[in-house]
Amino acid sequence: MRNGGGRTSRIRRRKLFTSSESRGVNESYRPEFIELKKWLKDRKFEDTNLIPAHFPGTGRGLMSKTSLREGQMIISLPESCLLTTDTVLRSYLGAYIAKWQPPPSPVLALCTFLVSEKHAGDGSPWKPYLEVLPKAYSCPVCLEPEVVNLLPRPLKAKAREQRTHVQEFVSSSRDFFSSLQPLFSEAVESIFSYSALLWAWCTVNTRAVYMKRVPRQCFSAEPDTCVLAPFLDLLNHSPDAQVKAAFNEETRCYEIRTAVSCGKHQEVLICYGPHDNHRLLLEYGFVSVCNPHACVYVSKDILVKYLPSTDKRMNQKISILEDHDFIENLTFGWDGPSWRLLTALKLLCLEAEELTCWKKVLIGEIISDTNEKASLDIAQKICHYFIKESKAVLQKVSHMKDEEVALINQLTLVETLWTEELKILQASAETLTSLQTAFT
Repeated sequence: MRNGGGRTSRIRRRKLFTSSESRGVNESYRPEFIELKKWLKDRKFEDTNLIPAHFPGTGRGLMSKTSLREGQMIISLPESCLLTTDTVLRSYLGAYIAKWQPPPSPVLALCTFLVSEKHAGDGSPWKPYLEVLPKAYSCPVCLEPEVVNLLPRPLKAKAREQRTHVQEFVSSSRDFFSSLQPLFSEAVESIFSYSALLWAWCTVNTRAVYMKRVPRQCFSAEPDTCVLAPFLDLLNHSPDAQVKAAFNEETRCYEIRTAVSCGKHQEVLICYGPHDNHRLLLEYGFVSVCNPHACVYVSKDILVKYLPSTDKRMNQKISILEDHDFIENLTFGWDGPSWRLLTALKLLCLEAEELTCWKKVLIGEIISDTNEKASLDIAQKICHYFIKESKAVLQKVSHMKDEEVALINQLTLVETLWTEELKILQASAETLTSLQTAFT
């Protein structure tokens, strides 16, 4: 987990945004939210600004009860409502964690507590919060293998890495779970099952807010920055949102203030960070339509696919790109190919007598019209290759939705991702055509 850039910090240094298009359906009357409200009130939190609602497009979220002005505090959640590693250490699990070697990670402690409390059912003081958490998640680790196989290649690789990480997280913790047997009448193997731990891991990974904690010897060296914030974590994402969010050491509350005004009965949204759709799907399990940060990644193998196979200096050129960190994060975006992608292609298109100029290419200098045209032509070929691929996958997904009814939600998620990528590629193709006209 990276401080300031990991799966939790990205969250919830978020910004607030309001959607004028979607009108929510009030859900505050639902039994689970009535119980949550009572539970929060007992812990000294009573919100007067927001109520739970269901919105088209984003699902369950929070709606403004009244107009909110710029700079207004919309949530001030007391520390007593937060589920932290301190919560876990004060519980029946504390003594077991303190004596376990090697020390468990903070994330493992939170996941263990979630599974244990969920297993306790009505006996858990955290039941009102647990009842409003999602029953299942849509991160790639939760998707069926045939659905993962439909993802774009770069995301597919990361999805498989995520699955491996979670599997290792669970398997490496088995001895720790066994040490907890005295706490349970049932076998710990049945309580801390893979499915239960996957649910808990996804809960922490997708819903935690960032809050830096003081390192403690009873935990591993992994940063202790994950905190679960009931009610606050109902806020949905918009890439355009603007808020100020942080834990206030003086008030001992996790606070969110608006940076823009918000009309009555509108959905209040926050930004989980300037993430592209691959990262949003990987880490949160959703795709943002018309996401300005969305892009299509170009891998090294695709990069060289349309270059002359007779180029004897190709390996040397690839080495230069790798040595100067120009082989990763090459993308097509809404405004066309990225500067990094075009720069990499310009270097790869250098003639033998121009190769000594490679440093000038990397700082953005134009070498020749011939080089400029060649790089644009190859970018266009790569773009059209991706457009063809996107259309083929979308057609395959459409057929699978008719045949695999049980996977309809997962397939729709993948379909949305590819649809967005196709739109980006089509926009990039138009931009490239305009750029190419300068050399015709």
